[in-house]
Amino acid sequence: MSNKKAVVLVSGGLDSATILAMAREQGFDCYALSFDYGQRHRCELEASAEVAKTLGVLEHRILQLDLRQFGGSALTDDTIDVPQSLGDGIPVTYVPARNTIFLSMAMAWAEVLGALDIFVGVNAVDYSGYPDCRQEYIEAFEKMANLATKSGVEGNHLSIHTPLIDLTKADIIRQGTRLGVDYGKTLSCYNPDERGLACGVCDSCRLRAAGFVTAGVADPTHYQG
Repeated sequence: MSNKKAVVLVSGGLDSATILAMAREQGFDCYALSFDYGQRHRCELEASAEVAKTLGVLEHRILQLDLRQFGGSALTDDTIDVPQSLGDGIPVTYVPARNTIFLSMAMAWAEVLGALDIFVGVNAVDYSGYPDCRQEYIEAFEKMANLATKSGVEGNHLSIHTPLIDLTKADIIRQGTRLGVDYGKTLSCYNPDERGLACGVCDSCRLRAAGFVTAGVADPTHYQG
């Protein structure tokens, strides 16, 4: 074990698997945090457990939050269809306040662990419509976190790392491939079937598939049909 601890938000998707590998490469002892928040694609939690195990985290916790009580997103409301293409504006797959909630929980666990680093796989290139994936949002949250915690007030600076924020999906895949990430264990689909197989047509599946093509890497995704 090193003297550096990091809380890494791990959804089970391609991006979070990559940042976990990147955090480990940087010498951090990693603590993975995932959320069962009532998401339509709940089977991603099985992928998160597999990713955490494969990449050797010290601990993996899955917190339960029922965001279906609020709905407002195609991921937490069955009356809203998952789109099959990217449109203009903020996508209906945006979950209100999700990253704020997730980062708050990560901040709390980090303080308990004595960790000063949080890794999150937000990406402003492929998901530019999500307001909580922007650099200015991350900077504002980091400032708040250092004002809101005992650790921050006592002079320990908490840093939020977003190594993927300016990368394309192809760039992310190249990074993960270099680090030995097994993308066959990840799930990015917003509308998988009961077996956990990707639909291949939602916006997340399309972006992922295009990323593998552009990166020149074989797509190991398990699709329906």
